[in-house]
Amino acid sequence: MAEYQNVTLSLPKELLRRVKHIAVERGTSLSGLLAQLLEELTCKEDLYRQAKERHLAVLGRFDLGTGGEARWERGELHAR
Repeated sequence: MAEYQNVTLSLPKELLRRVKHIAVERGTSLSGLLAQLLEELTCKEDLYRQAKERHLAVLGRFDLGTGGEARWERGELHAR
């Protein structure tokens, strides 16, 4: 069973009124709605971090032949 901790939030009154209405429509409490939304946020962040790590690992396998050094001058790139 998950361990819970109380937190205090300060929200604009109009936002709080609207969020409470959404919670009622979804058949949950304000606390339950916020917990669900925060869980979704943390899952998305975890998935993003994992995808970023995978993509960086793939990019790390490419040899672009520069050894990390630019072997040209800016003017050479823009010469017409």
